[in-house]
Amino acid sequence: MGSNKTDKFANDDERLIRAPWEKGFNQILTPFEEFIKRETTSGLLLMATALIALILANSAWAVHYQHLLHVSVSFSFGGWELDKSLHHWINDGLMTLFFFVVGLELKREILVGELSRPRQAALPIVAAIGGMVVPALLFAILSPAGDALRGWGIPMATDIAFALGVIALLASRVPKSLITFLVALAIVDDLGAVVVIALFYTEQLVWEFLIAGAGLTGLLILMNLVGLRRPFVYFLVGILLWLALLKSGVHATLAGVITAFTIPALPRFEPKSFSQRMREMLDRFDASFSPGESILRNQQLSAVVQTLENGIHGVETPLQRLEHTMHMPVAFLVLPLFAFFNAGVVVDFSNLFQALSHPVTAGVGFGLVVGKFIGIAGSCWLAVHLGLASLPRGVGLGHIGGAALLGGIGFTMSIFIAELAYANQPEMILQAKLGILSASLVAGIGGYLWLYRLGARMQSEGV
Repeated sequence: MGSNKTDKFANDDERLIRAPWEKGFNQILTPFEEFIKRETTSGLLLMATALIALILANSAWAVHYQHLLHVSVSFSFGGWELDKSLHHWINDGLMTLFFFVVGLELKREILVGELSRPRQAALPIVAAIGGMVVPALLFAILSPAGDALRGWGIPMATDIAFALGVIALLASRVPKSLITFLVALAIVDDLGAVVVIALFYTEQLVWEFLIAGAGLTGLLILMNLVGLRRPFVYFLVGILLWLALLKSGVHATLAGVITAFTIPALPRFEPKSFSQRMREMLDRFDASFSPGESILRNQQLSAVVQTLENGIHGVETPLQRLEHTMHMPVAFLVLPLFAFFNAGVVVDFSNLFQALSHPVTAGVGFGLVVGKFIGIAGSCWLAVHLGLASLPRGVGLGHIGGAALLGGIGFTMSIFIAELAYANQPEMILQAKLGILSASLVAGIGGYLWLYRLGARMQSEGV
């Protein structure tokens, strides 16, 4: 009886016309592997989008490109109105979703990832701190006092999507543990950037809205403590928090990180009870199945499928489910839009050397390339030699040097901080972006060549 039923499933399965994407159903990836895969693809897409923006800004279409940046978009309700340019909506609005995903990644890493075990977390944490402090100091040394000095936070950030995009081109020439190290480093780096934005790039505070934001944050925490698990409710309160922070003077995108940290990280069902319940449901699914009958006509089958879905959502934590759900639109829509609206730097090639020697451009460029290399590689060397941390398995100090160079790719967060540091100073923003783009290009090529040659040498030596 069981054999006949199996044959019916097999024959029916053979008649199915499968779309190419359905093959992915059989591919099982860990959350970390899925993260790497998406970040890598996102990095390559970011490179293409940034290049398009750069070409448009320096072509006959430059006027249309600039006009698009300043298109006004407003929302009103009664006597209340919120009016911003499309450029600001991308940077202050959509980028909140990016910070939300950053917050989810941070919370996961702290709870169960590379940052959850002190011994493993020590090296990327030390590397991230060195990679933030040294670039900021180098920028401060090269930049004159005054408004220009406000950009000290720009070279502190590493763009994980771009860095992983470069590593993807190296295929098997780098150990997987190096990728893990680089991801952990970049996540700590993002946390540092968030703290810098909150503490040093905040406008004049409006206390009534700040108090309202604190109250909404308390509500989010309370929702977590009482076991509320529906993401929609967190998003609703998160939007109100975004509005409160927007009016308070604190940068509104921080609402994304705050909301992410309150998302529940505990499942509703234990794995054992989930497994038993799912087996029962699958038995009922098999018993309700009729070959050739549409699931729309079989109410019992539809009910079982819905119960299966509810069970899966119950064993999966809201944190994990939201990170999985939100990563795709952020990686493939929000970040490319941000790149398109922010990477369009007008380059005067006839006067390029003078532009690159501008204190802000030079400070950002040297901070990202030289500062990141010295800060990351130097702090790792010091931590290992002092016995404070150990290198990941299969990773040598040579690999750390290559990763340190890739740490100088500071696109998304660096441009974001530049927009905050030099608000209403377009010339300064232009110089900072020129430094970011040129440094990211040098760091990306330098890191690739470093790791490629290191990998080739180790393969030839049979290591």
